Amino acid sequence: MLASQSPARLGLLRNAGFAPEVIVSGVDEDAVTAPTPAELACALAEAKASVVAARPEARGALVIGCDSVLDLDGQALGKPADAEEATARWKSMRGRAGTLQTGHCVWDTVSGRYVSGTASTVVRFGEPTDEEIAAYVASGEPLHVAGAFTLDGRSAPFVDGIDGDHGNVIGLSLPLLRRLLHELGVGITELWAPARD
Repeated sequence: MLASQSPARLGLLRNAGFAPEVIVSGVDEDAVTAPTPAELACALAEAKASVVAARPEARGALVIGCDSVLDLDGQALGKPADAEEATARWKSMRGRAGTLQTGHCVWDTVSGRYVSGTASTVVRFGEPTDEEIAAYVASGEPLHVAGAFTLDGRSAPFVDGIDGDHGNVIGLSLPLLRRLLHELGVGITELWAPARD
């Protein structure tokens, strides 16, 4: 089960051979705090996974919770509140680098055990013009994603490069997921959905 409404996370899992059921946690993200952006991302992932793991429909399932924040100068940037904030954020990010932190939590509802970790990827932002930023913000996309950007969407031309796992920037690190599953004694290939003709 995926405790996230992110279509990008769901797409990553499906493309990697999984067929997860999606259950949105409903966690109030503003109520969760932590000392650093990386710890905040992990705390949010744990909160989402634990809420979904406690639901009756999750009985017997492995629940994956994820959450991403952009660490820019030690500040955790999630989804912008509005177009004005998204515009200001892009103007402050251009020509700079930030670290996309994605917390991951895998909850085994059979054993009651969970493991968690955070994957970090450096994102080097390009220098879009004010007009390009305005057009991007007007598209609405940055209002729905952590850091106000995507690597697989309209802002991709404004990202010069990354250092690390590209899937992590999209929303889920498959290598970290594999390691977390291994800690729970689960082989990732055991979870692959049957191949379709």
